[in-house]
Amino acid sequence: MTRKPWCQIPIVAALTAVLVGCQLGGAPTGEREGYFTWVDEQGRVRYSPIPEKTSAGKKDNEAGSATSAPAGDSSGQDPGKPPALQPEEEYTLENYPDAEQLARDGYVRPGEPRPYFTWRDAEGNIRVSYYTPDTRTDVQKGKVPPPIEITPASIHQPGAAPVPETPVEGYDPDALAILGVDEGASFFSQFAESCCQDLSTRERQAWITGREFEVDISHGADSHDFSTGTSPFALVALPAPREYSDFVFRLRSFARDGLFVPSVAFLDEQLRPVRVVTDLAMGFEPESWHSRAYLQAWIPAFPARGERWLVIFTRAEDLRSQTVLETRQGPKSIPHVSTGELGLELVSED
Repeated sequence: MTRKPWCQIPIVAALTAVLVGCQLGGAPTGEREGYFTWVDEQGRVRYSPIPEKTSAGKKDNEAGSATSAPAGDSSGQDPGKPPALQPEEEYTLENYPDAEQLARDGYVRPGEPRPYFTWRDAEGNIRVSYYTPDTRTDVQKGKVPPPIEITPASIHQPGAAPVPETPVEGYDPDALAILGVDEGASFFSQFAESCCQDLSTRERQAWITGREFEVDISHGADSHDFSTGTSPFALVALPAPREYSDFVFRLRSFARDGLFVPSVAFLDEQLRPVRVVTDLAMGFEPESWHSRAYLQAWIPAFPARGERWLVIFTRAEDLRSQTVLETRQGPKSIPHVSTGELGLELVSED
């Protein structure tokens, strides 16, 4: 038997290694064509082959056969598949997602992977942190103030009286005349007959800008016989037109032995009514650890249109009613009173 020289063995082994290297290629797994790189939930870098579709439309790797871990995975474990979206479903009335709950979940539907980000810790290890997207608006986050909404109310201004509706059955045309009520008179014209050129201005109050200021309507305040009933009132001078041509202010009425339900009238320089605002749909804020309960409204003012004075009063019909709240102990009623402590604050310029 002829033996090969021992010096030829290293040459054969080297040639074999070169041929194997040519077949495998020298590029890292992540740089080969047909592979993609991703990071799993433990922060490990993975390499997975990109599945190819056969003529039947199925992926080649869906046959169920086991595959070995791709090169470059030092863990020796099957990396599996990266997080992917679940197949689309046909939504019905039974499984349709709730919009509000979906928003709270960051618009991540059940079965979908939560979004995550990767980062490197102090020891150089790659970490993964899952998070829920914050879908709140800047207003909800408190970064910007909420938009001001003018409080709904009845606005009375000078003009033609409203055309009366068709009388109902049983209507007596002489009833209003017997009661001494002018059928064609509007609310504004009736209010202007009794207000407000004879108002006392000795207790007038100047407007304070830059903060909320107090207006106190106490039992010692001046009263006036308005067309809506006798009421104590507060007279406040509005800012000059050169300072604010028009603006929005907040009016708060704090609870004090009851609630003062305000109506307001805007007067010109001669204390003649320009605009009257009643039936304010004021919001109620319950008592808290830092504030008493109060009613609040946002009202516009127009000094450039001749509004120079603000009169705050209450109506007789408001005094006859009450505010009812729903509490844990059941309904709670708060009586309406003719006096109160108010707060005024200029909050916006138009």
